[in-house]
Amino acid sequence: MRGLSRASLAEVEERFNAVAGSADLGTLSDELFAVADLLDREHGLRRALSDPSRPGEQKAGTIRSLLDGKVSEAALATAETAVSARWSRAGDLADVLERLGVAAAAAEAEGQSRLDEVEDELFRFGRIVAANPELRRALTDAGAPAAGKQELLSRLLDGKVAPTSLRLISQLVLHPRGRSLESGLEQVGQLVAEQRRRLVAVVRTAVELTDAQRERLMAWLRTSYGRDVHLNVEVDKRVLGGFSVRIGDEIIDTTIVGRIEEVRRRLAG
Repeated sequence: MRGLSRASLAEVEERFNAVAGSADLGTLSDELFAVADLLDREHGLRRALSDPSRPGEQKAGTIRSLLDGKVSEAALATAETAVSARWSRAGDLADVLERLGVAAAAAEAEGQSRLDEVEDELFRFGRIVAANPELRRALTDAGAPAAGKQELLSRLLDGKVAPTSLRLISQLVLHPRGRSLESGLEQVGQLVAEQRRRLVAVVRTAVELTDAQRERLMAWLRTSYGRDVHLNVEVDKRVLGGFSVRIGDEIIDTTIVGRIEEVRRRLAG
C-alpha cells in the first residue's frame, strides 16, 4: 500500500464503492485479498495486467476469464477496473486490490458498529508483537508453514477480537508483501481509520487516561486538525510528566523529557 496514482486510485475506488453497497463485505474483502495474493505470486500475470501498452479492455477480458465464476461480481468488477487503470509500477495493481480489501473489511466493521473496536485491536496486537520477540518470530518466519501461523493466530485471537480484526491480522501475517508486521499493522490501521476519514493519534503517557481526559484530548485535537481523531493510547512508565501525541510524522510532546530535549537542541543551536 505504497504511493498510488491518485487518478487511477480514485477511478477504482469509485467502481468499488458502486458495487460494494450490495455485496457481502466480508466475502468481498477475502476475495480482493485473494486476487492481490494471486498477482503477487504470478509475476508474469502481474506484468501482463499492468502493462500500460496493452488496451484496458483486453486486460479486463483477461482477468474476467481467470476469475469469472470463482469470485463475486463485486470483486470481479473491482478487479476489472483495477487492471484497466494505469499504474506507475507493476506492484501497484496488487497494492490497490489489497487496499480495497481492507476498505471492505472496515466497512463491514462499521456496519456492525465495531470499527472503534477493530482500530483498538489492531493497535494492541501491534504492541503485543513488539513486546514479545518469540511471538514475532513465529508469525514472521518466512520458512514456517502458513497453516501453522493461521492456527497460532486462531488460538490467540479467535473469539477474543472482532472477526474483522482477525481477517486483517491474518492477511498481514500470511501475506506480508515485503513489510514488517508492525508497519503493516500501522498501515492497515490508518486505512481502517479512513473509513470515517479520521486521523489516528498515538498517545504515550505514564498512566492510563481517564474517559474525561480522553474526551478533552480528542476535542482539542479535533479543533486543531479539523477532523475527528481516534486515540491509540500506549502506557509507558518511562514517560515523565505530561504526554506525547504522534499524528503521522508530527509529534506534540508535553513530557518533561521532551522539554529537556528541546532545551538541549536550542542550546546546541
